[in-house]
Amino acid sequence: MVRPKKHLGQHFLTDKNIARNIVALVSGNPSSIVEIGAGTGILTTFLAEQFPDHLHIIEIDIESIVYLKLHFPSLENVIRHEDFLQSNLSAFPAPLTLIGNFPYNISSQIFFHVLDHKEYVAEVVCMIQKEVAERIAAKPGSKTYGILSVLLQAWYDIEYHFTVGEKVFNPPPKVKSAVIRLKRNTVEHLDCNEAMFTQVVKKGFNQRRKTLRNALREYLKPETTAHPFLDKRAEQLSINDFVLLTRLLFPQTLRP
Repeated sequence: MVRPKKHLGQHFLTDKNIARNIVALVSGNPSSIVEIGAGTGILTTFLAEQFPDHLHIIEIDIESIVYLKLHFPSLENVIRHEDFLQSNLSAFPAPLTLIGNFPYNISSQIFFHVLDHKEYVAEVVCMIQKEVAERIAAKPGSKTYGILSVLLQAWYDIEYHFTVGEKVFNPPPKVKSAVIRLKRNTVEHLDCNEAMFTQVVKKGFNQRRKTLRNALREYLKPETTAHPFLDKRAEQLSINDFVLLTRLLFPQTLRP
């Protein structure tokens, strides 16, 4: 067996029924299924049955790779020993679905990597920390609504599917988990400078107790200071509000 490694954030799922239910959430006909961190292969078993010709695995743990190649010899040529956060997702046939029990310590970084490849990633099915799942699915006005909520919901429809207890993992985590699905929406471009949209969202939430007038002070010009959005806090703005705010602050850098 593979030893769970704390520095990799490994908590191996042991319940096959939950694994089956996670794989069942994959929808459509993706050209590629990329499993992130296959570990001991509990999801891999069902993925290999359902998508034998489209499955790819990215795994950073060499002990897991040895285990997977031993137990899934037919997949030997599609197992990549690499860090997902450094992977080039455009190398896989698109559209692609990402799936996995994401390491909790890097789940936010995984989602930012997804955003960098949103033109290729049509769907994400994953198990993450319950608190992070709730944050991603949160709506404006909620205390859990934040950076990932806005940036992911701008490009993906978020579905919270079910909660998972601590006892079905080895070792058990100290928090509950949740399974969510992200499905790419129809937005091709935001009606503003997208790079500055990201910066406005991040800066607004990094000082979320302050009004946007204070949080975004470095971006303000005399002609923009009277806008009513600036008297609100970041958690009060919808995605469209953030688009409008970005256009207000950076009108000269709109996307052509």
